[in-house]
Amino acid sequence: MELQQSRALNDGPAVSTAAASDRIVETSIPARLDALPWSGFHTRVVLALGITWILDGLEVTLAGALSGALKQSPTLHFSNLDLGVANSAYLAGAVLGALGFGWLTDRIGRKKLFFITLALYLSATAATALSWNIASYALFRFLTGAGIGGEYTAINSTIQELVPARYRGWTDLVINGSFWIGAAMGAVAAIVLLDPAVIGPDLGWRLAYLIGATVGLVVLLMRMWIPESPRWLMIHGHPDQAHAIVDDIERSVIGHDQDASDRRFAKMRLKMRDHTPISEVVHTLFVTYRQRSMVGLVLMVAQAFFYNAIFFTFALVLTDFYGISADHVGWYLLPFAAGNFLGPLLLGRLFDTLGRRTMIMFTYGVSGLLLAVSGYLFSIGALSAQGQTIAWMVIFFFASPAASAAYLTVSETFPLEVRALAIAVFYAVGTGIGGVAGPALFGVLIDTGSRNSVFAGYLLGAALMIAAAIVAWRYAISAERKSLEEIARPLASME
Repeated sequence: MELQQSRALNDGPAVSTAAASDRIVETSIPARLDALPWSGFHTRVVLALGITWILDGLEVTLAGALSGALKQSPTLHFSNLDLGVANSAYLAGAVLGALGFGWLTDRIGRKKLFFITLALYLSATAATALSWNIASYALFRFLTGAGIGGEYTAINSTIQELVPARYRGWTDLVINGSFWIGAAMGAVAAIVLLDPAVIGPDLGWRLAYLIGATVGLVVLLMRMWIPESPRWLMIHGHPDQAHAIVDDIERSVIGHDQDASDRRFAKMRLKMRDHTPISEVVHTLFVTYRQRSMVGLVLMVAQAFFYNAIFFTFALVLTDFYGISADHVGWYLLPFAAGNFLGPLLLGRLFDTLGRRTMIMFTYGVSGLLLAVSGYLFSIGALSAQGQTIAWMVIFFFASPAASAAYLTVSETFPLEVRALAIAVFYAVGTGIGGVAGPALFGVLIDTGSRNSVFAGYLLGAALMIAAAIVAWRYAISAERKSLEEIARPLASME
C-alpha cells in the first residue's frame, strides 16, 4: 500500500484517523494525480464545480438588468437608494462569505463546503424571487452573495488539487472566464423576461431569479459524485480514504492503478494534523510568503477596480453618453461578454507554455494600454456606441485572462493548509477595495456629464493595470507545469 507510516514509525499499516495528529505518512499522491492525462473525470469536475462562475455572472448581470423592473414593480417600488443598498448587501455577503467559508474550507474539507455554499446560494436566490420589501430583498441578496463568495474558495481549492499540473493554468482561466457565459445568460433572460408584452412587470424579475435557483439545483445533483480532495485528506488524518479515492480516479482515467513504487512518483513525508492554527495561517501569509501576498494583493485590487469600474457602469455610459435606451443595453452586453470568455479560452494555454509571469505581465499591460487609448477616443467623441462596445470587447479579451490569472496566482502559490483562506482574503480585499471604490468613483464621474472626467477615471484604471503588470514581471512565481507541492510545500511537510 502506498500510504504508510514512515520508517521512523516502524513500517506499520496505514495510520488511523485517531492517531493522525502525531503520526507521519509518506505519500506520492500529488505526483500520481499530476501524472494523469486529461480525461472525462477532469471534464466532469470542471463542469460540476466551475459552473459557480456562470452563476455569479448570472447574478451580477441580473442585478443590473433588473434594476428598472424593481423600480417599476407594483409590490416593491424600489428607489435608486434601495437598489444601492441591495447591491451593497450582495457585495458584503460575498466578502464575509468568502472569509468565513474560506476558513471552514481549510478546516473541515473542500467537499462539505462546496455543498453548503451551493445550497445557501440556491435557497437564497429562490427566496429573492419571493421578496416583498427592501429589507427581505437585501437580506436574501446578502445570503446569495455569501454563498457565491464561499463557492469561490471551496471550488478554486478543489479544482487546483484535482487537476494535473500541466493543465492547471488553462483550466483555471477558462473556468473563471465562464463568468461571462452567465453574464450572457443574464442579458438574454432580462431581454425576454422584462418585455412587458411577454410577462407582467412584477413577475418577470421574479422568474429571472428563479433561473439561478434552477441551475443551482441541477449543479447540486452533479456534485454528488465529486470526491474530497485527496491532498486535503492526507494532511488531515484520512490516508486510507485518500488512497481509495486516488485508486478510483486512476481506474476511471487509465483503467488501472498506477504503481506507487514507480520512481517517477516523488514521495513526500507529512505530519498529519487535525487543523492549522490561525496564528500559523497569518504567519504563513504575511511573514513566510509576504512577497507572494503582495503580488496577489496588487493583482486582485487592480483587476477588481478595472473590471468593476467598467462593468458596473457599462449601462450608464451607453445610456448617458450614447443615448441607448435601457431596454437595449442587453444587446450591447452580449459581444462584451463574448470577448471576456474568448480571451481565457484562446490565451489560457499560453499561461501553461509561455509561463505565468510572461502572460500576466502581457495581459495586464495590454489591457491598461488599450483602456488608455480607448478612453482618449471616448473623450474626444471619436467612438459611436458600436465602436465603444467593440473597443471594450477587445480590451477585455486581454483583461479577462488577466483577472482570472489573479485568482490563479493566489490559489496556487500558497501551501495547501491555507489555500482556501488565502483565496478568501485576497478575494475579499480585492472585492472590497476595487468592487466598492471603482463603481462609486465612476458613478460620480459619469454624473458630471464630462467625457474628460470619465477619461481621467479610465486613466486611473489603466495605470493600476500597468503597475500590476510591472509587479508581476518582477515578483510573480513561475508556477507553470509545477506540482502545487513544488510551488509551496505543505506546512505539514517533514522535508
